Amino acid sequence: MRLGFYMGYAPPGTNPTELIELAQEAERVGYDSAWAAEAWGTDAATVLAWLAATTTTIKVGSAIFQIPARTPTSTAMTAATLDLMSGGRVLLGLGVSGPQVVEGWHGEPWGKPLQKMREYVEIVRAVLRRETIEYDGTHYAIPYDGEGSTGLGKPLKLMARPLRADVPIYLAVFKPRSVELAAEIADGWLPIFFSPERARETFPAPFARGDGFDIAPAVPALVADDVADARDALRPYYALYVGGMGARGANFYNDLVSSYGFEDEAKQIQDLFLDGRQRDAAAAVPDALIDEMALIGPVEQIKDRLAAWRESGATTLLISTRDRATLRAVAEATG
Repeated sequence: MRLGFYMGYAPPGTNPTELIELAQEAERVGYDSAWAAEAWGTDAATVLAWLAATTTTIKVGSAIFQIPARTPTSTAMTAATLDLMSGGRVLLGLGVSGPQVVEGWHGEPWGKPLQKMREYVEIVRAVLRRETIEYDGTHYAIPYDGEGSTGLGKPLKLMARPLRADVPIYLAVFKPRSVELAAEIADGWLPIFFSPERARETFPAPFARGDGFDIAPAVPALVADDVADARDALRPYYALYVGGMGARGANFYNDLVSSYGFEDEAKQIQDLFLDGRQRDAAAAVPDALIDEMALIGPVEQIKDRLAAWRESGATTLLISTRDRATLRAVAEATG
């Protein structure tokens, strides 16, 4: 089981260079990869370029590049460029985000995300193989010949020569049909809120895939002598996603937590959060959820808990922390 460092995105008021420094530390202590994210703040591509330029061995991954933010050809160009400049260290994580971000930030229709992801991956792979791109899909038409077209577009192929035509592609998905799609067309899966005890039963397709398919969940981690304090530090994170990342009836994180057996708790967290009671929502996050999905507590407790993650079928753990001591402690515990 490999270790990755989940950098996430820079919180408001902070500089992504702080994440770079942590990723450099992760490289020093033996982490295999570091992954940058984006929402509607700092972007991932710039952070990964900076990271690749200031490290030598650690793989650099996007977790994720938002599909509605870039055309598939643009993403393929970015991946090819980063891979060339990093010496073949890129891991390309993709995801559609949610309707609030897709429509509210990127100004794109939510549409049919399953078909959109399939078409997107097909085009990215074709670009990296330096094929001449002619594609007629539901979501993408290349060359474009629809309304407003000049008719001058012509099929092109990537001018650059990629270091690798097979840059690994990961999908960040967590609804059953989307997870099945990841197992079908991708090289890896980037789950969030992963339960070592329940994920295989809930999402069987990736575990049945074999052939080196990488299951790489993001795992919040915090070394602390007081377990209660560690839980309290993570409660706002879970409350934000379960309660606030979406509307009632349209929150995929809430659905995911519910599928793991926390349906009543998820509803309570969401009701409190959307009613403006964020602190109460955080307080309502159950201890059992945090204990199941995170790595917290004294080093020995984390070391013991890692056994469940090894047995879960996960092949890479993306450790999510802002604490250097935790980064080092998890590396030592898995060594």
